[in-house]
Amino acid sequence: MFFQSKFVSSLEKVFCRQNLTCKEIYTVSGARGEKIAFQLVCQASEITHIQIDYELPWADQDIFAIREVGLVPSFNPAVADDPYIISSEPGLYPDPLLKMQDNRTRISAKNWHSFWCSVDIPQNMSPGKYEIKFHIFTPQDLKIWLPPEMHHYTSIIIEVLPFELPEQQLICTNWFHYDCLAIKYNVDIWSEEYWKLLEVYFQNMVAHGINMIMTPLWTAPLDTAINEERPTAQLLQIKYFNNEYQFDFSRLERYLQLAKKCRFKYFEMPHAFTQWGAKACPKIVAETASGNNEKIFGWHTAANSAEYRNFLQSLMPQLLQVFKKYDLNKENTFFHISDEPTDKMLQEYSYASNLLRQLIENYPLIDALSHVELYRQGVIEIPIPTVEVIDDFTDENLPQRWLYYCGCNYKNGVPNCAFGMPSIRNRIIGILMYIYQIEGFLHWSYNFWFSQNSLNYDLDPYKDPEAGKGFTGGDVCRVYPGDNGPVDSLHYEIFAEALQDLRALQLLEKKIGREKVVELLHCGISPLKCSNYPKDNDWLLKVRSRINQAIMEN
Repeated sequence: MFFQSKFVSSLEKVFCRQNLTCKEIYTVSGARGEKIAFQLVCQASEITHIQIDYELPWADQDIFAIREVGLVPSFNPAVADDPYIISSEPGLYPDPLLKMQDNRTRISAKNWHSFWCSVDIPQNMSPGKYEIKFHIFTPQDLKIWLPPEMHHYTSIIIEVLPFELPEQQLICTNWFHYDCLAIKYNVDIWSEEYWKLLEVYFQNMVAHGINMIMTPLWTAPLDTAINEERPTAQLLQIKYFNNEYQFDFSRLERYLQLAKKCRFKYFEMPHAFTQWGAKACPKIVAETASGNNEKIFGWHTAANSAEYRNFLQSLMPQLLQVFKKYDLNKENTFFHISDEPTDKMLQEYSYASNLLRQLIENYPLIDALSHVELYRQGVIEIPIPTVEVIDDFTDENLPQRWLYYCGCNYKNGVPNCAFGMPSIRNRIIGILMYIYQIEGFLHWSYNFWFSQNSLNYDLDPYKDPEAGKGFTGGDVCRVYPGDNGPVDSLHYEIFAEALQDLRALQLLEKKIGREKVVELLHCGISPLKCSNYPKDNDWLLKVRSRINQAIMEN
């Protein structure tokens, strides 16, 4: 039986096809405290069961992991007229990183298959070169027909560099959808089983550089069709009798304790008004005189209603006292008004902004905002523009510089993480955030497993990773639901690598100054910006190598 294997970089996307054009690699390097990755790719002449064993040069076996790069169907992997894509054709695209039982799997005939290998380098590991040896063979204890016995050996060198990455400075949030978790695992929200799941997912987020968490005081008014609602995901326990509100913060306090245990450093509150213009109130439920939980606010309540203003006036002083108890302060806690308002919604947005600002004691307000004119009107303190329009905001005197991307951003090859895009367009975001001096990054979904506008909850993201064909593949979730916790994705791991690039650049800046770092990054490219950067993997890998070398030399 013919069998071959190669190692390729984490930036390659390996499709289940007979041809492989990826460049082979022999060494992967990383700093202490950095998680590095590479792909072991295999091809056999016939359908073959394989087992992948490995020999590690370290006593701690847990720092290494190998997962199969799974394939998911995509109807909309990229926009056809985008000039920098792999393909916009529907098909099977590599994304979920699947654990293998006993490191066994089955590969198809004559097609290439990929296995994602990662090394979580300990901070105290001695610098030097280490060899990982692989033994790929056909297991002979299968209870089906046995393939011809095959033994294949290969190895790769891991180089641990003599420096440690600094702590992440960037504030990074990927919105967690609490109702999606409850629905997908068929558990009651805030049940003990739910809290256990939540902790596993929180730990996964922090391990990937997500250090800010959307805190569901009430069900976040995000991706919800007008006059429809999402399942209730509300931490606040409210009683409403005789036109008075009573608040029980015990569930919120448990949540904050868990989030801090999982090492979240920043917190954001759900939007206080509905998406795309602040016309109505979010869904909020309370126990009423009937003894039942009822929806007291929602699409049926205008944003400028006296009732909602009274609610916020009652809530905020007590809420802020809880915040102070848990050290949620003006440096680490943010409020939202309404997601992505347009200039046509200035009146409603201005009302909502003014009301909230009166009540939150100068806690900062942030919102995704793609129209610089709205910021100039003074209705938001910290705008979060998309990668497409970031240059409109570069000359503004912002208290903090933020950035986001989502599935609608495709012009001029700007960064994104769609299935049909090369991974460099995902990982380049770390270098570009350094260039733009970005302090915060937002992505709208860590785990959105509903259809667009949340009209259908019963979706399988392994079969429909595009929210009912509503978005491009790669946009709606960073992780897939696994049996006992999250299943990472290829594009999620690449984004985490981008955050490590940013940390390496910040370390180098401390050694040689920002001006020289920027000069190193440009190196024949001017200007380096979201709409202008090289689109080949070698360039980025060589840039990171130059960064590493400069750190070691200085």
